[in-house]
Amino acid sequence: MRYYAVRNMSDPSLLVLASLAGGDKHGYAMMQDIQQFAGTRLGPGTLYGAITRLEQRGLIRGVDSDDRRRPYTLTALGQRQLQAELASLSQFVKIGSRRLHEL
Repeated sequence: MRYYAVRNMSDPSLLVLASLAGGDKHGYAMMQDIQQFAGTRLGPGTLYGAITRLEQRGLIRGVDSDDRRRPYTLTALGQRQLQAELASLSQFVKIGSRRLHEL
């Protein structure tokens, strides 16, 4: 049997990647977007900790802006990482759903 690595659906890094898949955003806009699509409120420390880790891994990068707020964007590596995460979650959902129907 094959096991899939499934992260917690409220994992801040995954939520940030998913938010940025919808377009470049600064931190506050990400917090609002994540609250809307995931029903999860990330505090500033959690959000900016995830942003720092994602930047260090090359999954997102800051975008130049004239505004005092710094927007972020997904890198090509970040897009591939998000696709892999979503594929893993999709497989998890398929297996879980199938097993529920077998009960």
